[in-house]
Formats: sequence, C-alpha cells, structure tokens
Amino acid sequence: MLSVENLHKSFGGVQATRDVTLDFPAGSLTAIIGPNGAGKTTFFNLISGHVRPDSGRVVFDGADVVGLSSLEIVRRGMARAFQVASLFPSLTVREALTAAVTAHQRRSWSLLSRFPLGQSRARVEELLELLGLAPKADLVSSSLSHGDQKLLDIGLALAMDPKVLLLDEPTAGMGPDERWRMIEKVHHLWQARRLTMVFIEHDMDIVFKYAQAVHVLKYGAVLAQGTPAEIRRNQDVIDAYLGTDHHLAVATGEVPA
Repeated sequence: MLSVENLHKSFGGVQATRDVTLDFPAGSLTAIIGPNGAGKTTFFNLISGHVRPDSGRVVFDGADVVGLSSLEIVRRGMARAFQVASLFPSLTVREALTAAVTAHQRRSWSLLSRFPLGQSRARVEELLELLGLAPKADLVSSSLSHGDQKLLDIGLALAMDPKVLLLDEPTAGMGPDERWRMIEKVHHLWQARRLTMVFIEHDMDIVFKYAQAVHVLKYGAVLAQGTPAEIRRNQDVIDAYLGTDHHLAVATGEVPA
C-alpha cells in the first residue's frame, strides 16, 4: 500500500532524513518511534507532500507521489491528523465534519444551509458514531476537551475516506487515563475500517501494546524495524532510545517478551 525507497532530505546542510527505506503493508498498524530530532515528523511531511525530498521515492497505491501536492496526495487517499489539532474553531462538531465531508465530495455547500445533502449528512452521522462524538455534535469545536479535539481532527482526516491514515502523536499532551482512552479509540478505528495506519508515538507502553510493527529512526536514518517484541529487545534501540531502565525491566521480566 505504501513504501518509501531511499528517501533523503537535507535542510541547510543538516541531513533530516537519510536513505530511509520502509514498507507499510495494506491494513497494517505501524508505529514510528525515536528520540527527539530523529526525523519522525519530517518523515511524515515528506510522504504526505508537505515537503519534497531531495531524492528517493514514495510509492503509494502503486504510484510514485513525489512531486505531487499535499492536496493531490489527499485526493489519492492519504490523510493526516496533526500533533496540534487543526480544526474549524467557530463551527460545531457536526458542522466541521459536514464541511470536510462535502469538500471531499466536491460539492458546494453553504455553512448556513440547514439541509446539507443527504449523502453528506449520513456520512457525518457515521463519523460521529465511529468517533464517539455524537453526544457532543452540537458543541462548538473550540469548546471541546483536548482529547475530543484530537478525535475531531482524526474525524476530519477520515472524512477524506483515506486508504492510509497518518497520526502525528495522537496522545500528545494528555494525562495517563485520557491517553489510554485515545489510543483505544484509535485502535478501534483501525479495527473497524482496516486502514493502513501509521502513528508517531513517544509512549512505549502504547507502542508495544498496539502496534503490529515498529520502525525506529535515529538522526534521520532507520535504526531498526521489527515487531514490538523484537524492538524492545534490540540492543541498539535500548542504547539509543529506550534506556538502561527498560533493559533491566526486560531482563527481570517486568516487560514481557
């Protein structure tokens, strides 16, 4: 579904991404991890068309999309939710989703209209139920909790009917309980829709519990890739990112294999 081949990008002589080659099979759930400055968000920017690589290929659904605009890549079926939610702050949750759905369907619709097209309305109600936001559908987006704003941002991405969904730190800025509720909702969305989903995450408990595969970046290059069990025992990853405490926890059985 999505593969990246020899991707390279430099900014002012600094190599942000170095010869990255990764594969994301259709229907997979993959985590991207690594220390700060590893190039995780730059990697998302490159594959989603927000930044053009210096060299390499991004093959999405059989075609190289390097050089296409981010809008065209969205139209082809790759959507992204950002670390900081990008919302319609003055609209209600239902209005924001309706605007996104109708824009995707390439139909003109006035936000002041009381009767959006029936097909759009049905799709919006489906998304509200899927996200668990139906009880808050008539609240203004800016009044939502941080977690619900992130859910709405994911909903705006889902309104594009993506084949691939990129999530940039979906649990960022949340407390422990809210963080687990969010990732469980993300996992439910993946199970319900069977999207190819790629997420950046710093919480290793979340990564090791939910990801099918883990790709580790360091200084813009691929340090390791494998299953959660393989990554948590990888000495290079422990040294570069997970740390000695994690190593001891694995050795003593506190972190299961």
